Amino acid sequence: MKNTALDLNICYIGGGSRAWAWDLMADLALEPALGGTVALYDIDYEAARQNETIGNKLHETDKRWRYCAVRTLDEALNGANIVIISILPGTLDEMESDVHAPEEYGIYQAVGDTVGPGGTLRAMRTLPMYDVIARAIGRVCPAAWVINYTNPMTLCVSYLYKVFPGIKAFGCCHEVFGTQRVMAYMLGESLGDGRKVDRTEIETNVMGINHFTWIDKASYRGEDIMPLYARFCEKYKDSGVPGLGARANSAEYFRCDNRVKFDLFLRFGAAAAAGDRHLAEFLPPWYLKTPETARRWGFRLTPVRYRREQYRQRAEKSAKLVRGEIEFERTPSGEEGVRQIKALAGLGDFVTNVNLPNAGQIPNLPAGAVVESNVCFSHNNIRPLVAGEMPRPIQALTLPHVLNQQMLTEAAANHDLSAAFTVFLNDPMMSIAMDDAKTLFAEMMRRTDRYLSWWKQ
Repeated sequence: MKNTALDLNICYIGGGSRAWAWDLMADLALEPALGGTVALYDIDYEAARQNETIGNKLHETDKRWRYCAVRTLDEALNGANIVIISILPGTLDEMESDVHAPEEYGIYQAVGDTVGPGGTLRAMRTLPMYDVIARAIGRVCPAAWVINYTNPMTLCVSYLYKVFPGIKAFGCCHEVFGTQRVMAYMLGESLGDGRKVDRTEIETNVMGINHFTWIDKASYRGEDIMPLYARFCEKYKDSGVPGLGARANSAEYFRCDNRVKFDLFLRFGAAAAAGDRHLAEFLPPWYLKTPETARRWGFRLTPVRYRREQYRQRAEKSAKLVRGEIEFERTPSGEEGVRQIKALAGLGDFVTNVNLPNAGQIPNLPAGAVVESNVCFSHNNIRPLVAGEMPRPIQALTLPHVLNQQMLTEAAANHDLSAAFTVFLNDPMMSIAMDDAKTLFAEMMRRTDRYLSWWKQ
């Protein structure tokens, strides 16, 4: 990467996005130290063209950024020193199958994009796409830093490294930030002096895998706050604390009372550092046996019909932005992508959590497995920090998922449908008979068939 932040070339794969791409546009517009070009690549070229217009309108005066929609992946990657991947693998029709087909067998998922039957089928669609992306990066811009936002996060990052071992990729997720916000609220309540604590003021030791992350140490201004968190969890274990952790613009389907994370802390002694909707999916159906069970624990399932309506509204908003009928809101997203880019460009070091292959940061998880932990960003460098060993009870919950994810990575590389079914079957949510599991797998395969030719070679 060049030693000037004002000459960046960013490739955005999924550049027609009306969520993550808009977040990036807002954050780049609010950061005066950065400038350059953003190449927008999307299989929906018209959506990328709309984002080109929206992005360039943001910089009609300062000209710091130039957005350009391109038609091919290689063209987007050419000259890139930053690559951002944020794609929807398939359509909402396939997502509807991921989330709702298992309900016919009494398996309910709050999200369905990481683990469980839905997460497995989503991964089976996604990894062949990442094979193409990884090979193209290795061919066109092998020295670029690659930021992944697509789920299933762990498997996407794992497969990038599987296909192109020399890739400089990491995965970013905001779920830990939500738990830090819970702790910030706790501190504000405890201090009682009207002080508002920002989540970034809390130092946390993060360990685990994406959407099933844990915090075993947390401090505020040098003081250990884990004993305070223990009392907070005990105080609110039954009532919960609604709304904490979610971003301000989160819809009702994404909110929770945080009772799952409080209960997990009291049972296992470490702070579960993700939203309750995700945490519940990594476990047997303790919190997610039925939709009613989820409601009793203070969170909701996100139906795909809601996502369809959300997409429709965003498409309408995009058209209005292009026509100039409304102004783009330059509101900070709360994500850290731009701050990471600044650090990689030499504009200040900082520490945060990302997903990377395990090089010893969590010694009692398998080497090479993609894990989520703290790293230090600096000029053209990312240095993993040692999180230490996971507490044994947490390791026991986490390790089966790590092994499953490694197995699915290998299954994709080998086009091994039988191994993919074993991963599907191994998941803790699959509390159904073998014959039913086979039937469900076949049905979900049928519903997403046009994206699964890879597995039939």
